[in-house]
Amino acid sequence: MKNIVLCCAAGMSTSMLVQRMKDAAQKKGVEVSIKAVPVADFKDEIATADIVLLGPQVKYEQAKLQAQAEPLGKKVAVIDMMDYGMMKGDVVLEKALKLLE
Repeated sequence: MKNIVLCCAAGMSTSMLVQRMKDAAQKKGVEVSIKAVPVADFKDEIATADIVLLGPQVKYEQAKLQAQAEPLGKKVAVIDMMDYGMMKGDVVLEKALKLLE
């Protein structure tokens, strides 16, 4: 099972996207664990995450967080602003799974 963590400013706005991603995963029969956390909790989550997706509002944190994730062999990616704004859970899920290949 893949563990996907979404980080945003407070973990609130991404919780709706998480639900849409979970719905998309269920329809596809893909086993994933997906949760939203504030970017402040990144250090607590990176050890168990397979990939961390950042909300567009915190993309300025990517370089710093990727530097922390790299030694663990983990990826940090930014969610496309349009996909995020339109809450396209299926598209965001697909991109995350592709990055994990």
